[in-house]
Amino acid sequence: MPVAERWAYFNHAAVAPLPSPTRGAMTEYVNDFCENGTADWPRWRKNVEKVRTLAAEMIGAEPSEIAFIRSTTEGIGLVAEGFPWQPGDNVVVPRSEFPSNLHPWRNLKSRGVEVRIIGDGCEGIDPTEIDAACDARTRIVSCSWVGYLTGWRCDVAALCEIAHQHAALFFLDAIQGLGVLPLDVKDIPIDFLAADGHKWMLGPEGAGVMYVREENLERLRPLLVGWNSVTNAAQFDHDTFDLKPNAGRYEGGTYNMVGAAGLAASLELLSAVGPHRSAKRLREITDLLAEQLRSIGARIASDRSEKHWSGIVAADLPGIDKSIVLGEAADAGIQLSVRGGNLRLSPHIYSTPADSERLVSFLRAQ
Repeated sequence: MPVAERWAYFNHAAVAPLPSPTRGAMTEYVNDFCENGTADWPRWRKNVEKVRTLAAEMIGAEPSEIAFIRSTTEGIGLVAEGFPWQPGDNVVVPRSEFPSNLHPWRNLKSRGVEVRIIGDGCEGIDPTEIDAACDARTRIVSCSWVGYLTGWRCDVAALCEIAHQHAALFFLDAIQGLGVLPLDVKDIPIDFLAADGHKWMLGPEGAGVMYVREENLERLRPLLVGWNSVTNAAQFDHDTFDLKPNAGRYEGGTYNMVGAAGLAASLELLSAVGPHRSAKRLREITDLLAEQLRSIGARIASDRSEKHWSGIVAADLPGIDKSIVLGEAADAGIQLSVRGGNLRLSPHIYSTPADSERLVSFLRAQ
């Protein structure tokens, strides 16, 4: 991670820096295309399938259930707009969600879909609140795996079970956990999942993945259908309209090939570590960070229990002007964010105790 040479980087919940292999893959693609145009296009196209395969392995899915997309927002939109809604249907979603998991559902109002927003805006939703909001017309329950404000990790299995008990489907916004936390869709029958690669997967912006459980492929109407949505996509003169029998039907047109090269390299790097080892390491570094922050009087706003911890540590330090701290931290070689009135700190598995000490020493001096 070249970023570690200069920065103590605690901002992976916003945008992650790129690993050296990812930079190398993207640079190689750009150089090759500058020098050779489409001569090597088939070779670079294989990166899309590598992303598909590695993402599937990461969550226990089949490659045919993975679509290569641009962003979490795109994945949510494909589900929200592609679902066969009927007037009077409803979707249940917590108020504490990032806007990308609220606005696409709100945009369904003209189609007669009610959005039941629960909670007071604080992370830590009780599953019974979700249960109480569902009824016979609930079609989708949507929730973030990890909240963006304090990093509260939901009980995915419990929420998925509640949705299915009401004959609804479950959508998981996985962007704040995928890459460093284990998840198996064979054990937890999530129906839809989306995540951009630019946070915990250490990939470039504009390259992500969507999971659609095989049984839902025919239920979800593809949007922005194009040449790449159909079987025999390279045969441009055919008159038939046969959608791909897999999640590739949602990919539409031309791929972000440089993004695919980068994300494939990042996923390959994380795959070598594995989500269980990554989670263990991330727990160690975030526990240490929380302990050091408490030693200087910080209040940890994140739930650090075994059930709900994540890679995000939100902290409030009395007497610190957070708007000023951001700029001064950058001057000191430290990257962090402010969210919901707290310092939001998000290290990664390559972060070191020395990074935490550097951050805490800086905050102590404020």
